[in-house]
Amino acid sequence: MRVLALDVGDRRIGVALSDPTGVLATPLLAVERRDPAADVSELLRLIEEHEASQIVVGLPRTLQGDVGIQAGKVKRFVASLSERTDVPIATVDERLSTVQAERMLSESPGRRSRDRGRVDAAAAAVILQSYLDSRRPPSR
Repeated sequence: MRVLALDVGDRRIGVALSDPTGVLATPLLAVERRDPAADVSELLRLIEEHEASQIVVGLPRTLQGDVGIQAGKVKRFVASLSERTDVPIATVDERLSTVQAERMLSESPGRRSRDRGRVDAAAAAVILQSYLDSRRPPSR
């Protein structure tokens, strides 16, 4: 069971994918936003290509936990996507996922990247890993 995660922004949509066992999240790519219909079509292509059986979308709540302007945009995007696919879509709190992704990328070996798409894909992987970890039964 592969899970596809999305970090929906105004300019790009970061995409991450789980391994077939649903344990490990990996950044995949970032989709440059063009228009809502084209964005959804590209994501539908990725869902089919990677045989995703679940979609997880980060919902950017405020630090107080409220639904703000950006979260409203994400909810509208999720509604558009859900109209065109039967794959179940879950939203999860994504507070500070981009900060965590930037920190992880800056700590990784090699030269530091200024590629925002790479950061967005890494943020989607942070969102996805959190989701996958929350579904795993607690160890004894």
